[in-house]
Amino acid sequence: MTDEALLQLLHDAADAVALALASVHDWGPSGLRPGQYAADLDADAAVLSVLRRAGVGVLSEESGFEGADRPLVVVVDPLDGSTNASRGLPWFATALCAIDADGPRVSLVAHQGGGPRFSAVRGAGANADGHRLSPSGCTDLGAAVLGLNGLPREHYGWAQYRTMGAAALDICAVASGVLDGYVDCVDEAHGVWDYAAAVHICREAGAVCEDAFSRDLFVLDHSARRTPVAAGTSELLDVLLAARAR
Repeated sequence: MTDEALLQLLHDAADAVALALASVHDWGPSGLRPGQYAADLDADAAVLSVLRRAGVGVLSEESGFEGADRPLVVVVDPLDGSTNASRGLPWFATALCAIDADGPRVSLVAHQGGGPRFSAVRGAGANADGHRLSPSGCTDLGAAVLGLNGLPREHYGWAQYRTMGAAALDICAVASGVLDGYVDCVDEAHGVWDYAAAVHICREAGAVCEDAFSRDLFVLDHSARRTPVAAGTSELLDVLLAARAR
């Protein structure tokens, strides 16, 4: 499958989720596990209907890992920011990252609340609806606007912060320069589906993103958890990692 065909596959999967969400009437809990909504399962069924036909492996937050032996695995969060979606807050997305033996190959974060679609192809940069992404270039924490997940133990010295509740979109906001950095303040809070596509997009855009504990972020393990930190520049990333470690 070419990169172009693979990106189209991810768009098709995101389109299927958008169609499913348009007909959701039950935004309540699924009753199967804490934090899962009925809409998460609807979104998962929609994305699986597309990806299974393509014969790729799938690692999904909602339905686990299938086809782990296949040369191409799509890591997917069908509905990142599902609490936002359930409350009518338009900050939620479908995040998909196609990973092969060399790492992330093609990624898509489709803003399902009316925003752009962020995408990246390995070695070819990143864009949002066809417009090239470029991070802010901020190196001064005192001037930085950060996205946070959870609350830090202390004020890092930022200019402002936002806590918006959808890691994929938050990290893409670093790739686009809307935010200068992002810090996951909660240890082991995120599975690979939460951040993989956005981290790939960030790196292809020229931003930097690492795990707070120096582990590989692209791990194909449904039980693994990571703590991503991102910034538009390596200088700001170093400051954020040091501040978080205090």
